[in-house]
Amino acid sequence: QVQLVESGGGLVQAGGSLRLSCTASGNIFSINTMGWYRQAPGKQRVYVASITRVGVTAYADSVKGRFTISRDSAKNTVYLQMNSLKPEDTAVYYCYHLGTQMYWGKGTLVTVSS
Repeated sequence: QVQLVESGGGLVQAGGSLRLSCTASGNIFSINTMGWYRQAPGKQRVYVASITRVGVTAYADSVKGRFTISRDSAKNTVYLQMNSLKPEDTAVYYCYHLGTQMYWGKGTLVTVSS
């Protein structure tokens, strides 16, 4: 089992910034990818960004140039720096860990006001 704990969500005005954190614990697979999905009210959960064990990153087109994902492997923590936030970024953000199977955090709410 892998446990994921997210933090850093909150309310921010459009144009502002937030940084999300997600720390993994438990039976962490040595070869893994961590990342983020988000789910807006009434919509499906969609991919946001990911980072591999060796630091290769990928982003959804909707956040490229505004969001930056990074990780501290020693702390088993992944970060999502979100800049130039827009109201359409409002969602519950879920951290995930992919090793031999997918694990999810419980989510953290990000609300961007216009």
